[in-house]
Amino acid sequence: MLVPKNNFILVWIWGQNIRDNGIHALSAALKTNSTLTTIIALKNSIESTGAQALSAVLKTNTTLTILNLMHTATGSDGARSPSEALVVNSTLTTLNLNTNLVGDDGVQALAETLKTNSTLPNMDFTQKYVGEDRAEALSAVLKINSTLTILICGARALSEALKINSTLTTLDVWGNNIEDDDAETLAEALRTNLNLTNLELGLNNIGFDGTQALSEARKTSR
Repeated sequence: MLVPKNNFILVWIWGQNIRDNGIHALSAALKTNSTLTTIIALKNSIESTGAQALSAVLKTNTTLTILNLMHTATGSDGARSPSEALVVNSTLTTLNLNTNLVGDDGVQALAETLKTNSTLPNMDFTQKYVGEDRAEALSAVLKINSTLTILICGARALSEALKINSTLTTLDVWGNNIEDDDAETLAEALRTNLNLTNLELGLNNIGFDGTQALSEARKTSR
């Protein structure tokens, strides 16, 4: 396991089968490192205890801006840990938990974090489906959060929040069983929201009516 020295600004660990013990070593090094800004640890076996170790560091580290734990087996416990850290962390700008089993509990924890965190503009915790209760929690957050510009979450009950939110520019709800009714509701929000410029709706069940509604909404909002 490569331990970052004080002149390192990036650690890239892609598919190296790094497990929790390796992440504990990395976390220990981060306690004294004052230059590292990016950790990319894609496709490793980082489970909840490894995520907890990294999160503990985030409570005191003041240089790390990007933490990418995509496809690392981090579950809901692993999502709750960085959520706790982000309540006090003011330097992280990107958190990527994509393709992990974050679960509804993890989504709830991340949503709660976004109520108070005012420095994180980019969060990705995509999973196939987020329950309606948790989607409503995210919607409530977007009504008050004025920092987030990119949200990739796989939730579909966000239309009401988009009528109020004035900072989100990218919303990715890829592969979330969105049908025509949901698309039409979203289209209504887009008629008044002029800030959202990127909307990803791939791999949903949107037919002609939903597609037409979204298309018309975009024309109207311009």
